[in-house]
Amino acid sequence: MTTDLRHRIARRAAHDLPDGAYVNLGIGLPTLVAGHTPPSREIIFHSENGLLGVGPPPPPGAEDTDLVNAGKQPVTLLPGAAVFHHNDAFVMMRGGHLDYALLGGFQVSAGGDLANWSLGETTKAPAVGGAMDLAAGAKQVWVLMEHTTKSGEPRIVERCTYPLTAPGVVRRIYTELAVIDVGVELVVRELADGITFGFVQARTGARLVAVK
Repeated sequence: MTTDLRHRIARRAAHDLPDGAYVNLGIGLPTLVAGHTPPSREIIFHSENGLLGVGPPPPPGAEDTDLVNAGKQPVTLLPGAAVFHHNDAFVMMRGGHLDYALLGGFQVSAGGDLANWSLGETTKAPAVGGAMDLAAGAKQVWVLMEHTTKSGEPRIVERCTYPLTAPGVVRRIYTELAVIDVGVELVVRELADGITFGFVQARTGARLVAVK
């Protein structure tokens, strides 16, 4: 997926975050959301390595190597930000203090199960990080991901075939094709410009319904 499409997904998710929300940005595509916050809203971004009040990425040449997010990407801090031990960051995650966790995904099932930490490959060491803590502890979990794999396989499926991060936690999915609410049904609440419902359904491994 091109950088432009990744930023489009991040921008669309940022638009839906309410003023005053406390939000963790997972490694990968979700970290782009901090650079697309509407100027009229104050969103408090959290990073599991011990930051609260994360701002947009620094301009080229202004990076501080001591100031990075959980994915080791350079970040900025907004006025009033706090830096603390990662143990305290995990207390926030596990204690239900985060309104939203924005996470990447390998697969999301029709029932909201999330698989985002392992492809089940025995040749690679497991690296779950804080994904399970975030999925279980945040009040809402939104997933930002490409709609299909590089080989064209659906990422939204009837049942996950990869190891689960957490069952039944995902409430909304943002892809380059659509915004989908996850509940009793997978409801397509918005389509990307020029994209039809049929096009999205053909690239999805579970039944979708149009917003009513």
